[in-house]
Amino acid sequence: MDNRDFGVDPGQLGSAGNDLERELLRRVSQGDRDAFRDLYVRYHRRLARFLTRLLRRIEDAEEVINDTLWIVWQHAGEFRNASRVSTWIMGIAYRRALNMLRSATTRERAMVLETAQATDTAGDIARTLEERQLLEWGLAQLPLEQRLVLEFSYYLDHSCDEIAEIMDCPANTVKTRMFNARRKLRSILNVAASGMERRQ
Repeated sequence: MDNRDFGVDPGQLGSAGNDLERELLRRVSQGDRDAFRDLYVRYHRRLARFLTRLLRRIEDAEEVINDTLWIVWQHAGEFRNASRVSTWIMGIAYRRALNMLRSATTRERAMVLETAQATDTAGDIARTLEERQLLEWGLAQLPLEQRLVLEFSYYLDHSCDEIAEIMDCPANTVKTRMFNARRKLRSILNVAASGMERRQ
């Protein structure tokens, strides 16, 4: 698997992009609404991709995006350049999303989704989904913490150290989750592929 498998937006990567975002954040800390609008445009799509996969509902993702960027507007002056801007913003989004996932209504929605998915066999899903959709489905089968390290790494191009900062855990924990996630995802996709072959 590489970044192309996960649809990373290369325009958002690299030191030049981070320098620009740091400048935008500095201006936001001074109340510059134009800079905030530019930062919002740069992050809305990135956050939406991540959060809709995590929360499943567009309405929930939009709520977390708005909460996250409101916090950025209020606390931009607290950013100390100790990490990439994206690491700081994704950390905020991650914590807001976890809060939402812990809410009773979201747990109920997740249970309904899991029940519906349980009625389908791996072969049924594999037959109706194309390769990219199958990968998304495979990711969704992983435990939350394992799925998130893959999301942060492959979709959002964060290093192990940055993921550790976002998720507030040791880097070795991230590496262990990454190893287990890759192994489990490979197994899930192999089972799904076998089901497709049998049906063909």
